Amino acid sequence: MQTAGPFPNETTRRATLRLLGLLGLAGFAGTAHAASAPGWPEDAFRQKTPDEALKLLYGKSFEASDKITLDVPEIAENGAVVPVAVSSSLPGVTRISILVPENPYALTASYTLAEGTAASVGCRLKMAKTSNVIAIVESGGKLFGTSKEVKVTLGGCGG
Repeated sequence: MQTAGPFPNETTRRATLRLLGLLGLAGFAGTAHAASAPGWPEDAFRQKTPDEALKLLYGKSFEASDKITLDVPEIAENGAVVPVAVSSSLPGVTRISILVPENPYALTASYTLAEGTAASVGCRLKMAKTSNVIAIVESGGKLFGTSKEVKVTLGGCGG
């Protein structure tokens, strides 16, 4: 004997669950193409070298600056999760980008900052192997940068 519940007809319950599942997949599929959104620098993120990525992203080169703080570990025991923080005391920062030359694609992150926003970003990167991490800051229409080497260990053994 069947008992009455919120879905008295099992077919209706299954149909409802199926519909909810399809709606969830449709929503996920819509976000999977966010990289193709207008203004997204898709070509820059596909470049193999930092110079090519910077040329497409900014159209100019950068000069070294001591007004950028790049906080990365000297040794990353797990290259899949490398914490990176970039901040700057430069005035009017409009964009911060992070590049890893030894990754398959050099440009790993690029942030556009609203006027009046603190020039500070943080993320976790995946690094293929030991490499420099390069932080680029756009301020006053000019590019400034700094870099630090991060040693990625094999198997997380510290060697």
